[in-house]
Amino acid sequence: MQFPKDPGQIKGFVKRSESGTGPEKRKSAPLKTAPKKAGTEAWISEYDIHLFKEGKHYHLYKKLGSHLRTKNRKKGVQFAVWAPNASKVSVIGSFNNWDKTANPMTHRYDESGIWECFIPEAEKGSVYKYLISSRDGYTAEKGDPFAFMWEEPPKTASMVWDLETKWKDKKWLNKRNKQKGKPQPVSVYELHIGSWKRVPEEGNRSLTYLELAEQLPEYIKEMGFTHVEFMPVMEHPFYGSWGYQITGYFAPSSRYGTPQDFIKLIEALHENEIGVILDWVPSHFPSDLHGLHYYDGTYLYEHADPKKGFHPDWKSYIFNYGRNEVRSFLISNAVFWLDKYHIDGLRVDAVASMLYLDYSREDGEWIPNEYGGRENLEAISFLKEFNEVAYGEFPDIITIAEESTAWPMVSRPTYLGGLGFGMKWMMGWMHDTLEYFKKDPVHRRHHQNDITFSTTYAFTENFMLPLSHDEVVYGKQALINKMPGDEWNKFANLRSLYAYMYAHPGTKLLFMGGEFGQTSEWDHDSSLEWHLCRYPLHQQIQETLKTLNHIYKSEPALYEVSFEHTGFEWIDIHDAENSVICFIRKGKKAEESLVVICNLTPVPRENYRIGIPQNRAWKELFNSDLDKFGGSNTRNNKSLIPEDIPAHGQEQSISLTLPPMAVLYLKLE
Repeated sequence: MQFPKDPGQIKGFVKRSESGTGPEKRKSAPLKTAPKKAGTEAWISEYDIHLFKEGKHYHLYKKLGSHLRTKNRKKGVQFAVWAPNASKVSVIGSFNNWDKTANPMTHRYDESGIWECFIPEAEKGSVYKYLISSRDGYTAEKGDPFAFMWEEPPKTASMVWDLETKWKDKKWLNKRNKQKGKPQPVSVYELHIGSWKRVPEEGNRSLTYLELAEQLPEYIKEMGFTHVEFMPVMEHPFYGSWGYQITGYFAPSSRYGTPQDFIKLIEALHENEIGVILDWVPSHFPSDLHGLHYYDGTYLYEHADPKKGFHPDWKSYIFNYGRNEVRSFLISNAVFWLDKYHIDGLRVDAVASMLYLDYSREDGEWIPNEYGGRENLEAISFLKEFNEVAYGEFPDIITIAEESTAWPMVSRPTYLGGLGFGMKWMMGWMHDTLEYFKKDPVHRRHHQNDITFSTTYAFTENFMLPLSHDEVVYGKQALINKMPGDEWNKFANLRSLYAYMYAHPGTKLLFMGGEFGQTSEWDHDSSLEWHLCRYPLHQQIQETLKTLNHIYKSEPALYEVSFEHTGFEWIDIHDAENSVICFIRKGKKAEESLVVICNLTPVPRENYRIGIPQNRAWKELFNSDLDKFGGSNTRNNKSLIPEDIPAHGQEQSISLTLPPMAVLYLKLE
């Protein structure tokens, strides 16, 4: 990961204060505001309102929502909600027997659209909603957009909670800070919390956060991954949405425990030196009555025009990125997870759908921008600001874009005209590579370009190579069953796919189950097929991944210059007849270079000659055909001594045996 060494140089960045609790005070002209009413306490200050209206309040979670506090020597809960078009708002909940008249809220005097009240009877654990009546007679019971916890679905009320905890991950945060700006290996294990592992003896329930804290870190550490990426943990009403249809943006799902339980899981991962990435969904939200949709009887968070505000693919609603208060809500949400939960990175879902006004729309179904183009200028501006703020306050984190088009400079700094992400998913690599590996090896000689084309654009972005959940659902089959041939060939192909992936420039992401060759498509209602790990071929796939992760982390050539063309050099891409490719991965030191050779047919090839860059002895560092990985154990046991025989543009070359359907890594002795 290479980010600006001083993010503060970027216009718009907000530096974290020394206490780490918020932005530094900005100098500004005195605000002209209406006088406060007598006796009003400034829970929300005039400066808060100014920033909120400007779309620059990045810590709204400290002011809006429900907060335990003491007022006039009475303990209770401060409530605040944004509903500018409401005619009246009341808090209804367990503390007032859901009485619609017991706790009316006061509309602030400053035209912010915020309603407030303090309720002494409310306490931690109280459940509540806002009863919102609009000026045209619409009335609805709404959840709190800023609630830190919600009832467990299918219940839909928000819950008064706090985030008080004594964090124990200072060592990890210090290490993260020291590593910022330096090249690092990033190998991500993507995971759906509800279906990673279940308890069949107890109704096939999911593990809790605390149970995951006991089991998950040990497993990820054993497998050698550097990070775990959780599919959305934010509260969502429909379990089958996998978390991508969110109602509680500031609350980890109560299906698995409390916010403090989730913190324990993060602490346990950090204690084992495993980073935590969250999927974040600022692209759309569902139509559930208790959620953000039509919040105050108007299209508040979304666009009113369905050509801009409704998503045809997901039947959901699109945020209005041009509204300042909505920008404050979303960017505050991103900062919230980085701040309050010590999250190490955010992977932003569906970025392509945000960038294009005509995404999944036919002619006449979308509205061009002010210049007549299809680019969503408001979303572009929002994404840039999100990245500036995230890296400004937390310069040692990662932001990752799921962006599937040719949009330029997604992972380039905003001061150079980019969107400012740290990385971008390399969807083209994923598609071409899987299409290639699906083919019978007999036919691969006609498709050499599928496996080599990615390097023509591999250094235009900071790419992450994803084999994600999207590739193993909806009839696409598990990775192992995409592979052709009999059982031996399927596993040999899968080992070759992983070895090629780890050698290819870019960081790595693998969805759970792929590491042991799960045979069924992912089912969110079931556990992974852990029983398969009793069988040798599945154990050996695990062993392959463990070894690849270890090599990836220990060999600078595989990550040190991963995002620049200087870290990669082809040796030969032209042997299509044998479906062989070979290349060099380079670190900053020439002697750390690795030679990678992929023989992508099940035919061993003896006395195969390749040109090599240094006239020194080479040895096998990795061979995916070893018997411990489930292969035929065809190997090069002796040192590979260069001969003065020119080949592939090099003055010297080596002759070696290529194992069947296998990938070799060679290293200087």
